[in-house]
Amino acid sequence: MESNGEIESSLSRSNGGEDRRVGLIFDERMCKHYAPAPAEEHHPECPDRILAIWSLLNSSGLAKRCIILKAKDVEDNHLALVHTKKHISLIKSISSVNSESKRSRLAARFNSIYFSEGSTEAASLAAGSVIEAAEKVAKGELDSAFAIVRPPGHHAEEGEPMGFCLYNNVAIATSYLLNERRDLGINKILIVDWDVHHGNGTQKMFYKDPRVLFFSVHRYDSGTFYPSGHDGSYIMTGEDSGAGHNINVPWEHGRCGDADYLAVWDNILIPVAKEFYPDMIIVSAGFDAAIGDPLGGCCITPHGYSIMLDKLMEFAGGKIVMALEGGYNLNSIATSARACVDVLLHGKAPNVVSEAYPFASTWRVIQEVRRELSTYWPVLGGELPEKTINKTTQIAVLSSDSEGETEDIVLAVPEEVLTIDDVILPLSNLKIDLDSQVDQEAKMKPSWRSELSKVDVWYATYGSNMKMARFRCYIEGGQIEGMRRPCVGSMDKSKPKGIIWKTFPHRLFFARERTATWGPGGVAFLHPNSNAQEKAHLCLYKITLEQFNDVLFQENSLNLETSHPLFDSAALQTIQTEKSISVELVQGGWYHNLVYLGNEGGTPVLTMTCSLSDVDDFMSGKFPINPPCKEYANTLITGLVEGEQLSEEEASAYIQEASSKPL
Repeated sequence: MESNGEIESSLSRSNGGEDRRVGLIFDERMCKHYAPAPAEEHHPECPDRILAIWSLLNSSGLAKRCIILKAKDVEDNHLALVHTKKHISLIKSISSVNSESKRSRLAARFNSIYFSEGSTEAASLAAGSVIEAAEKVAKGELDSAFAIVRPPGHHAEEGEPMGFCLYNNVAIATSYLLNERRDLGINKILIVDWDVHHGNGTQKMFYKDPRVLFFSVHRYDSGTFYPSGHDGSYIMTGEDSGAGHNINVPWEHGRCGDADYLAVWDNILIPVAKEFYPDMIIVSAGFDAAIGDPLGGCCITPHGYSIMLDKLMEFAGGKIVMALEGGYNLNSIATSARACVDVLLHGKAPNVVSEAYPFASTWRVIQEVRRELSTYWPVLGGELPEKTINKTTQIAVLSSDSEGETEDIVLAVPEEVLTIDDVILPLSNLKIDLDSQVDQEAKMKPSWRSELSKVDVWYATYGSNMKMARFRCYIEGGQIEGMRRPCVGSMDKSKPKGIIWKTFPHRLFFARERTATWGPGGVAFLHPNSNAQEKAHLCLYKITLEQFNDVLFQENSLNLETSHPLFDSAALQTIQTEKSISVELVQGGWYHNLVYLGNEGGTPVLTMTCSLSDVDDFMSGKFPINPPCKEYANTLITGLVEGEQLSEEEASAYIQEASSKPL
């Protein structure tokens, strides 16, 4: 029998003050996964994380009101629902590696990963426990559950562990219910990932699956915040039948708190969830956006988490499974988890009124997300009322979208919230620290900028920057027609001192799937090696080395606010001998390889492109070779025509050949 929304909603709440049936899973064997010495003492993803949560749930009396479940190992066939055989074999083999140094060398092959002798068992228990909790809730044996597990999972991809994550616990459980236990009637699952980092692994596993609505709210910082890149952009909305079922809400900066998250809940998540009508909700419950977290830099209070969870209780009859992800302040993670378990038991959050308002940038992001998704979810169509978006805060915060822009915000937290735990850092103190920090940042200009402003280089561009108006976006800020987001611009907005065109014996080609700036389609790359049989048209702009660094920052989605340049005067001397340099700090970026193309009038000519190893990955199919979208191609064609290098017909043929000719 189908239940209507009103009946389901009533079932999600406790009746007559009785507790709901809430399951908890915890097992100390998951503490056997730990960082090798000397990193063990200081690594944020430590065993104490789950011990702190379990201790507080017991001392507060909440644990005894819950149903304690036994942790279970995951089965290989369940892992294989989302992970490759090679990946599974890797994680299962760790325990048999008989030396710490060998495990460390193995872990070094991956991004932000460590291994210990107990990693295999801990990872198996973490994944198996989330399945156990989800299955109990799906069967109706529990109303909801919280799997207190580690290692976390949402960064782990199909064939690669990363970001402290070995198996993708939430994705495995989701796929298990949808594919292996269809008899339980769970046909649609909403995954809510409120970890401060984007759940890149989970996103990719369900990107084309309409049965899963994946929602992630996270710090993005123009693609520079971990895990970096454009996967966390709001334009990543799903593909094929899953189009519209991937929702990213990317914060432009840190310091977002209760008001910001609840604005997203009310204006994006809740309206879409009502339309999607899930049969179950699984929360990737990272608590690293909490106050005091050393990695997150955001300000959610325990009460904020309780309200976020409370709003989800209206759906799926309150069938909610929480799986621990990140969170690295032991006090914050424990008190936030306790607040959530209290909601699961009572079916509601404590009634506290807050006077805080979101950042102006929060409303900007919300409206961008709504516009991007309105095609798929008409409920998001239309602009938000001015009276709503004009309610903003009053703490000066550096914006990542335009230079010098600040936002006003008041962080007001009621006294009742602060007294929940005396271990939580008062927001009033945080406000003073942030104001002081921002004032200092505004007054400081790193000495490297003054030094490099006196050095000239020719920046040789072969892509969209061949169009002068497009290149000026990197210098002056802004955007031109066809671009989906603006550029920040350089700190030095002076125009180029000269412009010339030259041809070079290098291969132009197009690759990558999509970008946040241009949308779907490849972007231009120049083969790092010269080839006498090839000819590429490049526009050379004479700019300062400071401006060149700012272009390099922006090409690789990095923040300009830094105390060190990416490429200094010493590197400029070195590259003229070595011919190319891969900039270490941006090796995860697409344009990290700087190539020396000679000199013009005694001034070095430099371009930025991919590395030879990237070219190998393009040729092997690891990264896609892809023709450019119409808007991007037209920008290149216009640049070539305006620069009087080719006619429009010749320019179109030039781009077409570069798009179709095999590497």
